Amino acid sequence: MQASCGRSVPAPGPRPLPPQGGGCLSPRTAWSGDLGGSYSARDPEGRGIRRPRACGQDGGRGAMRSPKLPGFVLSLLLLLPPPGPVGGAARFDPTWESLDARPLPAWFDQAKFGIFIHWGVFSVPSFGSEWFWWYWQKEKLPSYVGFMKNNYPPDFTYADFGPLFTAKFFDANQWADILQASGAKYVVLTSKHHEGFTLWGSERSWNWNAVDEGPKRDIVKELAVAVRTRTDLRFGLYYSLFEWFHPLFLEDESSSFQKQQYPLSKMLPELYELVNQYQPEVLWSDGDGGAPDTYWNSTVFLAWLYNESPVRDTVVTNDRWGAGSICKHGGYYTCSDRYNPGHLLPHKWENCMTIDQFSWGYRRNAGISDYLTIEELVKQLVETVSCGGNLLMNIGPTKDGTISAIFEERLRQMGTWLKVNGEAIYDTHAWRSQNDTVTPDVWYTSKPKNKLVYAMFLKWPTSGQLFLGQPKATLGATEVELLGHGQPLQWTPLEQNGIMVELPQLTVHQMPCKWGWALALTNVT
Repeated sequence: MQASCGRSVPAPGPRPLPPQGGGCLSPRTAWSGDLGGSYSARDPEGRGIRRPRACGQDGGRGAMRSPKLPGFVLSLLLLLPPPGPVGGAARFDPTWESLDARPLPAWFDQAKFGIFIHWGVFSVPSFGSEWFWWYWQKEKLPSYVGFMKNNYPPDFTYADFGPLFTAKFFDANQWADILQASGAKYVVLTSKHHEGFTLWGSERSWNWNAVDEGPKRDIVKELAVAVRTRTDLRFGLYYSLFEWFHPLFLEDESSSFQKQQYPLSKMLPELYELVNQYQPEVLWSDGDGGAPDTYWNSTVFLAWLYNESPVRDTVVTNDRWGAGSICKHGGYYTCSDRYNPGHLLPHKWENCMTIDQFSWGYRRNAGISDYLTIEELVKQLVETVSCGGNLLMNIGPTKDGTISAIFEERLRQMGTWLKVNGEAIYDTHAWRSQNDTVTPDVWYTSKPKNKLVYAMFLKWPTSGQLFLGQPKATLGATEVELLGHGQPLQWTPLEQNGIMVELPQLTVHQMPCKWGWALALTNVT
């Protein structure tokens, strides 16, 4: 995201899978993942992996050779239509018309709040942005070039950051406990960002993944197990379709995407591998590299995901499956990074946003004012949910695998607020009015089956009286309660429309929460 969420520029990347017995390269070789690329090798028995060395623009030590495709067999298998669905499940064809008609699994709309985690090799330089490699080597922004010149040797390459991504303090159980404390109902981890480094031992990213390099651990597996055993969150994965500097993608791009070497030998096999091995219930696609969905074979993959995959009944997907698909095709819409329209949309949507306002990955050079306050985050959540969306709030762990104190504090503060006000967030529906017309910063949600409307207000009126212009109340039937307080509140009708609520006189310490409050209104229209 340049947000990491979908900017259409060329992409980063790891190496294709070295061919197995009888393949076209010997000894087994792999792309180092550095700009311009280079190969490192191990002997035929797989011993003695050498850390990749950079070449091309990043070091001038030779030209990148593009490995041959594993052969036409893989292409045919990937392009075959999926077999028929099990039992009497609905069949989805590999067309947008059919795929877009799939009902979104109910759990997602009920969840309302998730946590995004951007973690990768970019967490090592932890400077500027998770787009560090692109800004340093491709755009050559002076601040990034200067950072490298002042802090690293002249021949240092991006691949050299790999071993420094140690995750030595990464404790999946600790992360899971923090996530549970946040009140979130799902988590999305970057399994692979545009740099191409995978957080699992991808067979298609040989020697440029967290099992072969750096942590020497399957990060995806460890977090998936911890989340599923210690929390009530759903586990999801982000996956970047393209990779900035992968030679096969660059070759395909130079053919105006008439060639499909990269998706057939790299991206599609990895997506099938991720789904089958880790069974994510959110699949958060990103990074189309300017290529259409036909290049990515997105509809064929999604038809398999919805019809045959182990998560076919519960998985949700977003809208980033090729150039032109965003805010148009897929499961729920993201439309853009930090998307918050402020009004009701006819289609389910998600606001993916960051606590650090300027980066999705961890930044050592972030200042305290760069982080959103808890008041600002609660406002984002309330506005988003009132307009029918979900909030996906991002944190960026350090290269060591720690969640910094300010991120942990914000997560726990959100959890504290949701313990009191979660009734007005989880499993709610948009009301006929999203916000109030009389008092600013008042947002509504509803639970029609329970005849409840919730009015969430972000400022406590000094007069102790809250004027609401939208609810139509009935004397003798309408009841008003402050969540976390428990006692019925007095209200009177306004002359035209709405009601005036007498808030309880509470000291700061008696307040049910600190950063916004919610009224439960029974029997209003």
